[in-house]
Amino acid sequence: MGAFVISKRFNDEYKFVFTSRKGKIIFTSLSYELKFECEEEIDKLKENIESADFLKFKSSNGKYYFKLMLKGCHLATSRKYTTSLRLQKGIDEIVKYGSVAEILDFSANDFIFED
Repeated sequence: MGAFVISKRFNDEYKFVFTSRKGKIIFTSLSYELKFECEEEIDKLKENIESADFLKFKSSNGKYYFKLMLKGCHLATSRKYTTSLRLQKGIDEIVKYGSVAEILDFSANDFIFED
């Protein structure tokens, strides 16, 4: 089963990623100024995953990626995939496990390595 992982960016804004069962990041969200905004977006996505749209793209270097849209709003962008089949497997994992995925909050861990 996948998981939503909340963390902080270097600019102190919050983001979340969806990781696969194997621990690979499937997509990364946009930035949120407040943590509760991030949590609300995850909840909205979990409740409405079946109505989410996945806009597929191919980059200039031949990699595939998607943008996750919910009710016309861009929520997240996927990692780059080498084939369209792998891209589709990433989307399938979100659809299958997104509504039941747990939420992990690592935003309080500012310093992983001590000086």
